[in-house]
Amino acid sequence: MASVFTRRVIAYILDFFVVSAFMWIVSYLCYLLMNPYETYSVYQFFPIILPIIILLYFILLEKTKGATVGKALMYLEVRSRNGARINWPQAIVRNLSKIYWVPIIFDWAIGKIFKSNNRILGDITKTVVIDELR
Repeated sequence: MASVFTRRVIAYILDFFVVSAFMWIVSYLCYLLMNPYETYSVYQFFPIILPIIILLYFILLEKTKGATVGKALMYLEVRSRNGARINWPQAIVRNLSKIYWVPIIFDWAIGKIFKSNNRILGDITKTVVIDELR
């Protein structure tokens, strides 16, 4: 069985594909609303729309379901350290580094430098990712 870290990485990759599917839908809808002859003008909205979709996806699913699609497939769940479901401020703050993929690498690296088993934003929000298989 793979470690929790490996399963978290796989879950993040799976979530990337889910968010990409949402982006295809949103880009198609934007294309329909815009002038069809200006095909490439839809791409100017991606830097604005992509962070919003990413934040909505991670925040809403982790708050309401306890896991994103990727985490659910890897049998992982986000909880408060006291075992309760996370609240809205915890869901928002813990997912701020996921707006783009670069901040999540720094979040993980800083956590390793300070010998934390978790990401820094996970420590700030007092949340953990638990293994549902145990």
